Amino acid sequence: MNLTNFFAIGLVASAFLTGAVAAEDVKIGVAAEPYPPFASPDSSGNWVGWEIEVINAVCAAAELDCVITPVAWDGIIPSLTGKQIDAIMASMSITEERMNTIDFSDPYYKTPGVIVADKSMELGADPEALAGKIVGVQASTIHQSYAQAYFSDSELRVYQTQDEANQDMIAGRIDAIQADSIAMADFVDSDAGSCCEIKGAVMDDPAILGLGIGAGVRKGDTELLEALNAGIAAILADGTHEEITAKYFTTSIY
Repeated sequence: MNLTNFFAIGLVASAFLTGAVAAEDVKIGVAAEPYPPFASPDSSGNWVGWEIEVINAVCAAAELDCVITPVAWDGIIPSLTGKQIDAIMASMSITEERMNTIDFSDPYYKTPGVIVADKSMELGADPEALAGKIVGVQASTIHQSYAQAYFSDSELRVYQTQDEANQDMIAGRIDAIQADSIAMADFVDSDAGSCCEIKGAVMDDPAILGLGIGAGVRKGDTELLEALNAGIAAILADGTHEEITAKYFTTSIY
């Protein structure tokens, strides 16, 4: 064999091995839009937060080589079905509508939806209290679906990111926000959100608000689904989930 052929074969073998390693990586899709305290990039561009730590713990327990892959929220399911990512772990609620398109793992947290408004406003979380009010929700979320179903007498304003809704609340351009209770607790405890408070939880509707937060995978990807379920069960059983939660929250969110 001449030297040229030797190097050519070596390059092919190297490319094959690199592809094999890359193929073993599991791309975990998270929303590219910051969603503290669950997931957001720090000043160095590294993703941090409760959900990021949970992803890393689940993947370690399941012996998966996972890569955090930011994807725009409104395109995250198409990115999964189109195989740009392998799973979604981005505070996505398990709903019947989504289960028509993707499969879900067992839940790894569940929190209620709440209404947030300025402290000066006497406002409840029911449709009657919000009638005639401008309510902000994030696009393509269970909160948008819920508001459309229940707040027909309110003006709905839809935002691409939760932060945009929060900023309009601070500026007084909307009267209220419906969103996840933990994310909103983090907002109202911040300096920027000190104007506002949680007014109450919306009435639970599992058909819309779902059965908790789970990891989404492509239909039929049972091997990955079983691995993620095993990882979730492991961190719940050995206390890792509780340890991570204690860093961010004062109460259990499972």
